[in-house]
Amino acid sequence: MDLRKLKTLIDLVSESNVSELEITEAEGKVRIVKSGGAPQVMMQQPAMAPAPVAAAPVAAAAPAPAAAEAPAAPAGHAVKSPMVGTFYRSASPGAKAFVEVGSQVKEGETICIIEAMKILNEIEADKSGTITRILCENGQAVEYGQALFMIE
Repeated sequence: MDLRKLKTLIDLVSESNVSELEITEAEGKVRIVKSGGAPQVMMQQPAMAPAPVAAAPVAAAAPAPAAAEAPAAPAGHAVKSPMVGTFYRSASPGAKAFVEVGSQVKEGETICIIEAMKILNEIEADKSGTITRILCENGQAVEYGQALFMIE
């Protein structure tokens, strides 16, 4: 999408009472969400790409507070969502979850699935260790950068 067009859309959302705007074109999909007064932009590649990836917010905005995390920083390493989508703990509704609290995982092992644009993306552990917390519910919508699991 043309940067001038994107800038115009951001300005439109900033100056209006619209809280969210989503546009799909051949080049991809753009979602602009106004939170805390400043709009945030997320872009996704077209469905023909191997795996859709959400871009970091383009507009300078104050970081949104993480609702799933406690005020004190939890101990361990957070596995974060690489995209916007729907979180699933297992490969199918009746199947066993990939991991549970207390499960030992190795780097590169599949720990969940995130569905984005009808594509199921396997999310792998980026560190070996033990799952100490599962921060999302099965079927929950997740945002880019949201913590999914804690590994120690």
